[in-house]
Amino acid sequence: MKLDARKLRILQAIIDDYILTASPVGSRTIAKSTDIGLSSATIRNEMSDLEEMGFLEQPHTSAGRIPSDKAYRLYVDSIMRRSKLSEDELNFISEHYSKKLGEVDDIVKQTAFVLSSVTRYASMVLSPRLHAARLRYIHIVGVGEGKALLLVVTDTGLSRDSMIRVPYGIEQSELERISLMLNAKLANCRLDDIIANQMNELAGEIGEHAEFLNSIIASLQSSLEQSAKRVELSGATNLLSFPEYSDVDRARDLLSVMEKGDALYDMLKGKEDVEFSIKIGHENELSSIKDCSVVTATYRIGSDPIGTFGVIGPTRMNYAKVLAVMGCIGKTLSETLTNMLDEEHK
Repeated sequence: MKLDARKLRILQAIIDDYILTASPVGSRTIAKSTDIGLSSATIRNEMSDLEEMGFLEQPHTSAGRIPSDKAYRLYVDSIMRRSKLSEDELNFISEHYSKKLGEVDDIVKQTAFVLSSVTRYASMVLSPRLHAARLRYIHIVGVGEGKALLLVVTDTGLSRDSMIRVPYGIEQSELERISLMLNAKLANCRLDDIIANQMNELAGEIGEHAEFLNSIIASLQSSLEQSAKRVELSGATNLLSFPEYSDVDRARDLLSVMEKGDALYDMLKGKEDVEFSIKIGHENELSSIKDCSVVTATYRIGSDPIGTFGVIGPTRMNYAKVLAVMGCIGKTLSETLTNMLDEEHK
C-alpha cells in the first residue's frame, strides 16, 4: 500500500487537528474543517488504510483516530514547516536576555524559564561544559582548622567552589601565596590541560605541600564532573495542564523522572554535534517518557558547541513552534554567552 499525496494530506490534517484538540479525529471533522474536498466516506476509507499502515491508532473508547509515533516521525521529518514566532513572543525572549544577568549560571536559569514560558512545556538546560573553559583565577580561603574553600572562576563566567582539606598549621598567608603561584602559572589555561599536564610541574614549587596539590586536583576534577551533569529544569508542572497527564499515577511517574538530574542529563548528553534532535514516544529509552517527545538543541560560545537545552512534552506537541522557539533562544543564548566572553577578554 502506498502513502500517496491524498493520504499524506489527510494524515497532516489529522495531526494538525489532534495537536490542537487532543481529541480523536473522525472523518467528518476532516471533511468539514479542511479544504481537502473529499467526502466523509472517502476520508474514512483512507483513514482505514493509514491505520493499516501504522500511521493512525484507534482508541477503544472512540471511533476517531489519533496519530501514532510513526506518524509524528513522518510529520517532523517530511511534512512540518517551522512556525514564525509572534512579535510578543520575540519581545518576551529579547527582553529577558537584554537584562544584566551576571554569571553564566544566571543565564542558564533564565534560559530554562524563558523556554518553558514560551513553549508551555517543561524545559531543561545543561550547563556549559567546563573542560574547554579557561581559568581566570583560583582563590583559596581558610575556613577553619584543616579546611579551606577553593574558588575556581573561568573565562566563561562560571564559578565553582568546594571544600578541600589543608595540611595542619597552614596559615592564610601561605594559602594566599599558593593561590598567587597557581594563578601565575595557570591563568588562561584550559581546565582539562591543567589537570592533565601542568600540575606535576607545580608539585616541586609547593614543596612540602605537594599532597595539598592533590586536593586541588581532585577538586578541579570534581568541578568538571559536576558541571557536566548540572541541569536546570523549569516548567515541569506545565505538563499537568495536558489531558495526557490527567492520570495521577502517570503524572507522578513523569514528574519523578524529571526531578532526577541524571535522567535529564541522559536526555541531553551527547547532542552537541547536531542542531536539533527529536525523540518521539517510544524512541525514548526511559519507560516513563514513552508517551512524551523530547526535543533538544545546541548552544555555543563562538563556533564551539558547549551545551544543550530542550523541552519535554506530549507526543502531540506543537513541533513547528517548539523548533522555532528553540532556534530563536539558541541563537540568542549563544550570542549572549559569546558577548559576555568577549567583554571579559577586553
